[in-house]
Amino acid sequence: MKCAILERPGTIRVDCVPDPQPGDGDVVVRVQAALTCGTDLKAYRRGHPKMPCPTPFGHEFAGDIVEVGRGVDGFAIGDAVMSANTGPCGACFFCIRSQENLCESIMDEMILGAYAQYVRVPARVVRANVYRKPTHLPFEQAALLEPLSSVCFGAALLTPELRRSDSTALIIGAGPIALLWLAVLREAGIGRVIVAGRRRPRLDVARSLGADAVIGEGEDISAVVGDATQGRGADVVIECTGDPDVWSKAPAYARKGGMVVLFGGCKQGTSVQLDTYALHYDGIRIVSPFHFRPIDVADAFRLLDVSTFDWSSFITSQAPLDDIADVFVRLESGQDIKCAVLPHESVRSMEEPESCV
Repeated sequence: MKCAILERPGTIRVDCVPDPQPGDGDVVVRVQAALTCGTDLKAYRRGHPKMPCPTPFGHEFAGDIVEVGRGVDGFAIGDAVMSANTGPCGACFFCIRSQENLCESIMDEMILGAYAQYVRVPARVVRANVYRKPTHLPFEQAALLEPLSSVCFGAALLTPELRRSDSTALIIGAGPIALLWLAVLREAGIGRVIVAGRRRPRLDVARSLGADAVIGEGEDISAVVGDATQGRGADVVIECTGDPDVWSKAPAYARKGGMVVLFGGCKQGTSVQLDTYALHYDGIRIVSPFHFRPIDVADAFRLLDVSTFDWSSFITSQAPLDDIADVFVRLESGQDIKCAVLPHESVRSMEEPESCV
């Protein structure tokens, strides 16, 4: 089969590799759509500690099951499914305390290689975080399950007094994760959402998806938020850029007693400076959620299944697997929000067999 390999930062190649085989409890999925994401773009730009190169690339996907291993219960060949990229062990210190996002071995069998014609889904993922795809949901949108799960985990940390119809949230960043936050905050019942970002086309998408106000590059975030909140500051500030400078500034936009969600992951080894006086005397709470728990995947599945939010707005282009290198060049320049990579499109168009080995 064909599979995209991140050879080194800035270099992606498409290789022919052996088709995956299911072990006990595993399933093999024919990938119908795999989505690009901010984590993949960071890995492409600078590498990633969880993706040592060379590595199979991609982790947001949906497709249909073509093989099942021994002992698989609840799924069969032909099922259309959507999946997260990890599953907890269920037995370690953190899993027992319902902190499965911190499971001691959760990254040991992380799915990498979704930019491929087929992908093996390990048994621990099958048990916890695979769902049958609703028939009304296109594969491209079903592949949003993994990033939406991480946002649902972050939103679950918001305390009840912040989930009010008279609350104001500020999202810093206008990329795909920031836009998913916009959707989840609306679902949580927060009344006013302001999005600050650099790229005007993405801010236009945020506006179309229900942002009450957008703040472009060079505009005064404090002034806009202050005007919207009678000078108090935002009830919730969500940082989605992964920029240490923005991490440092984010608490300044929060009201007394507000919450700051430092969501965008910074480069390993980075440090930030925070105003300790404001944090302490203004009672600002800071959280930095990572990954997700099965309960968050379930929440994300429910949203994709029943919410009337326009999930198609997140996917701004499609491309065959053979064009994956060009896809990341476009992402680097900010031309797309998410691209749906369709691994079998070029095979069909060239009328070649699906296996290249």
